[in-house]
Amino acid sequence: MTIYAAGVVCWREKDGNFEVLLVRREKYQDWSFPKGKQDPGELLPETAVREVLEETGIRLKLGRKLSTISYQVGSGEEKEVHYWASKLKPKAWKSAVFEPNEEIAKIGWFTFAEAGSKLTYEHDRSLLQEVVDLRRQDVLETRALIIIRHAKATPRSEWKGSEAKRPLLPEGKAQAKRLVSILNAYSPKLLVTSPWSRCDQTIEPFAKFYKRKIIYRSQLTELSSVLSPRKTISAVESLFESTKSALICSHRPALPTITKTLANRATTETRDLILAGTTLEPGEFMVLRLSMGKKPKFVAFERVRLDI
Repeated sequence: MTIYAAGVVCWREKDGNFEVLLVRREKYQDWSFPKGKQDPGELLPETAVREVLEETGIRLKLGRKLSTISYQVGSGEEKEVHYWASKLKPKAWKSAVFEPNEEIAKIGWFTFAEAGSKLTYEHDRSLLQEVVDLRRQDVLETRALIIIRHAKATPRSEWKGSEAKRPLLPEGKAQAKRLVSILNAYSPKLLVTSPWSRCDQTIEPFAKFYKRKIIYRSQLTELSSVLSPRKTISAVESLFESTKSALICSHRPALPTITKTLANRATTETRDLILAGTTLEPGEFMVLRLSMGKKPKFVAFERVRLDI
């Protein structure tokens, strides 16, 4: 049986130094990155965010995905830990309140050299080196662009009204509610969607809960993607220059145009993964990480499928 867990390499830039956050566990007498086991009903991105909050008092949004670490624990079981990297702004770490507890005795910020000496386990030192290498390549700090296919909708054969008004099924509404928590792990600021009901209803619970404005773009409807694909391309490309993380909600027939547009900005490693986004299931989404340089490219990729 495999034990699943998730954690985050939290990093910051302070007084000209690049620093990472480590936690000290008294039970094991070790220093490591904040992480913990997946709770029932959680997806791993949710686990990562929750564990950082519980262990350090810091609220964060996930950055790019890092390597997955596997090793055997004392019981002989295999443990698989999924990691993300997250840059913390001053507000996040200054407002955090850490209280020592039975699991975590203290936390601390350390430079790369200091952290390399502090970390107890070789796999954590390898993870630290991965983060440092990504920073040197100028692809550690990224922003998210989430592409989501609307949740499960009433079948066309069972709907007699306007196609634009075809609503979500009860299962789709449950998926939309489930998205509230998982999307918050990435905290997209710009919510851009097709105005058709099934897309609007997919995003509305998240937008309402976190008080985010929904931006409607008719260019993202499946009709527009067929009749005027150039307009769909323009609607997607308009988000490339934004400095904010963003989300696009659209329809299965529009996904080929959307994914091809995105793939034009992708690295060799992510291009085919993005193009495979045409197979997204209802309510499923992919998280693309756009680099922050002068010529931004999609340098990392995740695909997240709901558990309902």
